[in-house]
Amino acid sequence: MAMRKLKFHEKKLLRRVNFYEWKKEKKSREGAALRKYYIQDAEDYKQYNKTVGMIKKIANKLKKLDPDDPFRIEYTDLILNKLYDLGLTKSKKNLETCDRITATSFCRRRLPVIAKKLHFAENMKQAVMFTEQGHFSLGPNVVEDPKLIIPISMEKYITWTSGSVLKRKIANYHDNVDDFDLSD
Repeated sequence: MAMRKLKFHEKKLLRRVNFYEWKKEKKSREGAALRKYYIQDAEDYKQYNKTVGMIKKIANKLKKLDPDDPFRIEYTDLILNKLYDLGLTKSKKNLETCDRITATSFCRRRLPVIAKKLHFAENMKQAVMFTEQGHFSLGPNVVEDPKLIIPISMEKYITWTSGSVLKRKIANYHDNVDDFDLSD
C-alpha cells in the first residue's frame, strides 16, 4: 500500500523524523546508568564508553599477536594490572576479562558510588551532593569532583574533611566528640 504524497507543511514538519530508528532505543541503557549512578553530565558516560572501546580495541589487537610474543606478554600484564588496580576487573587472568568491562564498570568506581558503598551517604543523590559540597577528602586533599575514579588502593583513604559539619554531627551522635579534632 503506497502512501500519499506529503503536502509541503507535512514534509517540513517530518523532515528530521526517522520512523525506522528511534533515539530512545539506543539510550535506554545509558539513561538507566545515568539515573542509577546519578551522573549529571551525559558526556561523562560517553567518555567512559569511548574508553571501554579503546580498551577492547587494544585487547583485541593483543589477542591477535602470538601468545609467546614478549611484547604481548609484557603489555597484557601491564593492561590487566592497570584494570585490576582501578577496580574495573575482578581478576588478572587473561585478556578475556577486558571484554567484560563496560561503561558502568567505570561508573561503579566514581567517588559518590564508593562513598555510598562505604556508608558515608544513604543514597546516590546525597553522596553526589556531599562530594560537590566538599565533605569528602581523599588522603589530605579535599575532593569536590564527583567524576573522580577511585582505585581500589585509595578506597581506604576516603574520609570526612576535617572541617565538615557532617563529621561533627556524626561524632555528636556517637558521643565521640573531640573538640581538639573538630576545632577547624
